[in-house]
Amino acid sequence: MRIDINCDMGESFGRYDLGRDSEVIAHITSANLACGFHASDPQVMDRTLALAKEHGVAVGAHPGYLDLRGFGRRKLDCDPEEIRTDLIYQAGALAALARSRGLKLQHLKPHGALYNTAAGDEKAARAICAGLAAYDPELVLVALAGPGGQVIRDMARDHGLKVACEAFADRAYTPEGRLAPRGQPGAVIHDPELVAERCLRMAQEGVVQAIDGSLIPLKPHTICVHGDTPSAVEMVKRIEQTLLQAGVEPTPLGRLV
Repeated sequence: MRIDINCDMGESFGRYDLGRDSEVIAHITSANLACGFHASDPQVMDRTLALAKEHGVAVGAHPGYLDLRGFGRRKLDCDPEEIRTDLIYQAGALAALARSRGLKLQHLKPHGALYNTAAGDEKAARAICAGLAAYDPELVLVALAGPGGQVIRDMARDHGLKVACEAFADRAYTPEGRLAPRGQPGAVIHDPELVAERCLRMAQEGVVQAIDGSLIPLKPHTICVHGDTPSAVEMVKRIEQTLLQAGVEPTPLGRLV
């Protein structure tokens, strides 16, 4: 049994340092790198690529809304063409820096509000899929697993794209299979032991318990750990240890999809 462990990385900017990338990266198999719109800059992107190469971690683009102040977590009123071209622009910038380091992108995962919007909005989902199909249809599109992400997963397959279903280690789920809003109490789970147990159940049984106690089918290819949570390092170590002890091998997306 195999599953990917991914983390959003390279989300610092200029003199502002966010996340514990250098500690987390030893325990993941894929990294989603911010591309300058919601966070990061060329130097941060390059340093993060070098870090990923050093640890043998696969890399992907993590494009979002042009919203540094809101960290890409606010939905912007963008038309589909704007979403499409912004995605190509961001992925292309990261790919150029990756090439300079002798790396190729493995996947693309939309960030924050763009990710959540596209999970259920056909126009946003179509714009993302059209952009990726035009830019590089060989990249794996990472999309929300379970019923909450059905719209974008169907759209991706209509565009001939490879899709990886993603679950979230440290986020609570609504009964509809969507991520609970961050402002809601309990939306972010901080206990590493509980998070690790949830991840093992996702990998072995393909389900996660929602905030109302119901079980949601997920069957994920990859599990995301957020690197900017205070317990991120302890959390990802515990996840990796728990999976390995149960015979689940952490494996990069490119070998799963």
